[in-house]
Amino acid sequence: MSRNKIIAIIVVGVIVVSLIVLVWVGLSQMIAPRYGANIGIITLTGPIEEEEGGLLAPYGITPELVRGLLERVEGDGRLKAVVLRINSPGGAVAASQEIGNMIKEFEKPVVVSMADIVASGGYYISAHADRIVAQPGTLTGSIGVIWMHTNLDGLFEKLGIEVETITSGEHKDMFIDPLTPERRQIFQRLSDEAYDQFIQTVAEGRDLELSKVRELATGELYIGTQALELGLVDQLGGLNEAIEAAAELAEIEVPLTMELAPPVPSLLELFLGQGSILWELAIARVLGEEMALLRTLLNTYPMPRY
Repeated sequence: MSRNKIIAIIVVGVIVVSLIVLVWVGLSQMIAPRYGANIGIITLTGPIEEEEGGLLAPYGITPELVRGLLERVEGDGRLKAVVLRINSPGGAVAASQEIGNMIKEFEKPVVVSMADIVASGGYYISAHADRIVAQPGTLTGSIGVIWMHTNLDGLFEKLGIEVETITSGEHKDMFIDPLTPERRQIFQRLSDEAYDQFIQTVAEGRDLELSKVRELATGELYIGTQALELGLVDQLGGLNEAIEAAAELAEIEVPLTMELAPPVPSLLELFLGQGSILWELAIARVLGEEMALLRTLLNTYPMPRY
């Protein structure tokens, strides 16, 4: 099959998937129970990023998404508490901090219900909740920072590209040039600062001694039963137990829940979200896969991640 046919099939597939997603999300919002509910349920799934990467890229948890959903709970007088059903391996540091602050400042009780994995940045945002409920087999913790620096010398050599960099500022090119011992120290210092911020947040959110959190902050994952023993979660259970906890905190006798789905995107928004994906496919078609990869890497700054 020719590459043109493959690209055409991909484009048609994108259009079909867009329509299916639009209809499915719209129907789910239409049939959601809206009367008598007193506890909101918000599902947050995927990596934590500053913004979504389009329909074909993994959907993620963004500050904009969380802000919009929490504002809906805040503005609905019937809803007295919210349960966040989280399944996330973590993600961007600043985005995690922004979402964490939203949860910390939210005036109604917030309970986190942990799914399969709520690690690193996922745990960071959870630590701000009033209560955390995890399954015995949930993987959580991973308190730490990772920062990956890409050395492009081999790719430049393979493509026959010679790069000369002109900068104003001694370390302006530190994101793309090979790491020197001095620059490694700079990155390590930045990583350590983000790490200390993580530890401080967990200590405050979980009411734990700073020294104890530092002992736990090895980047290690803990299973739900361990997390309970270590004080990283409050109780074991699933979504039902989290709803009961929210009802207790909000003094609700009969909990009635309502799922809050993200706003339904318009077709235009869906296609705009896919535009970058289709553009990258076109670039790969014209320049070749290796040049397209190089272009992407040069346009992406390495950032610390929780």
